[in-house]
Order: sequence, then structure tokens, then C-alpha cells
Amino acid sequence: MLQAEKVSRKKVSEIIVEQIEGWIHSGKVHPDEKLPSVRELCSMFEVGRSAVRDAITTLTGKGLVEVKHGEGTFVRSTDPNQILSGVLLFRESDINELYQVRKILEAGIVEMAAVHASVVQIDSMKQTLDQLLMATTLKGWEADYRFHQQIAEASGNQLLINLMEAVSSTMKKGIMDTHRVILSDINLSSAVMGQHVAIYDAIEANDSVRARTAMLSHLTYVEELLHHHLQNSSD
Repeated sequence: MLQAEKVSRKKVSEIIVEQIEGWIHSGKVHPDEKLPSVRELCSMFEVGRSAVRDAITTLTGKGLVEVKHGEGTFVRSTDPNQILSGVLLFRESDINELYQVRKILEAGIVEMAAVHASVVQIDSMKQTLDQLLMATTLKGWEADYRFHQQIAEASGNQLLINLMEAVSSTMKKGIMDTHRVILSDINLSSAVMGQHVAIYDAIEANDSVRARTAMLSHLTYVEELLHHHLQNSSD
């Protein structure tokens, strides 16, 4: 007889925790901002009150939210040191593997994008790049990720686009961690933003060689940046 394993309350609450953490780290909700009420969260996630309460308890324990009785649940304020202390979910091997894949994929992809990108696609990249350059919160990682995906789409090769999608989950984590690091250091932020501009300029100029060089330079820089901060955080 087939037996189905019930989805435990713990698993449901963990999913809620992950999504709310995503809101906080991406900047969709800001420090001191009030989260939706328990009733609203139940409706949004289509779960019972106990699952939501368990999730809030977990988030409170992590120091991400604060429950003010009679008022609601609020995102806690953080300073750059607190942001850095929670950064880098990767191990050394995770960073190595991710950036090995990204260098192999994106170096070739950007070469093709420099040759095949349409005027409309280049305009879309420019709009996303502008959003990235103006970003002042962790939410900037979304524009960063979208910029790289737009380059893949501009390559015109559906298989390459699919391969980028296949590593998108891990890639998002890497980009989000990068933005947590650079958010606290204007020099690092300026360097990374400048690298994105160099990639865009090469694509706009239809210079595939320069585009490849710019992409590899950017990915190598970010990989070393993540390694450096991971090592410092473990000292």
C-alpha cells in the first residue's frame, strides 16, 4: 500500500521563513518597516496561523524581526557590521564551483551577445544597468541578476539561456552575497558597478573580444571578493 508522508508544520514554517528572509535581504521590506499581520500572512501563504507564528518566532530568534505587542512585527534595523556578519552562505568550494561555471558560460555568452544583441535588447540592458547603478539597498542584486540574464537572452542561443536558468538559484545567492559585501564599502561598490558598465559598453560597441575580457575580469574580481570576505569572517 502506498503511504504518503504528511508535510509537517515545521517544513511549512521554514518555507515562510525563507521567503520573508528573501524580502528582507532583497530590500523589498526595509528596516523598521512593519510586516503584514499574521492574518494577512496566513492569506498570502495560504497556511494556518500556527505556521506563521512559528516562522515569526524563528525570524525573531535570528534577529531579523522584532515583535511589538499590540503593534505588530517589524523588520529590525541593521548596520553594515551586522550585514557582513550574516553574509556569505557559501563555502570555499561552493564559490569555486559557481564561478568556474559562470566563467565558462558567461564568457562565451557575452561574446555572442556583443554580436547578436538587437537595439531593443541593448536598450533593455541599459535600463537595467541604470537601475543597478542607482541602487542603494540590497535590492540592487535583482537588477544585477537581470542584467546578466538579459545578456544571455541577447546571445540568441536558447540552450545557453536554459543553462543559465539551470544555475540561476545558486547564481542568485552569489550575486546577493556580493551586494551585501559591497553595500558597506563605496570603493568596492564603485569597482563592481564600473565592471558592469565596461561589459555593457563592449556589447553596445559590438566588440566581442572586449566583452569577453570585461566579463572575465568582473567574474574573477567578484570571486576573489567573496573568498576574501569568507576568509575574514572565519578568522
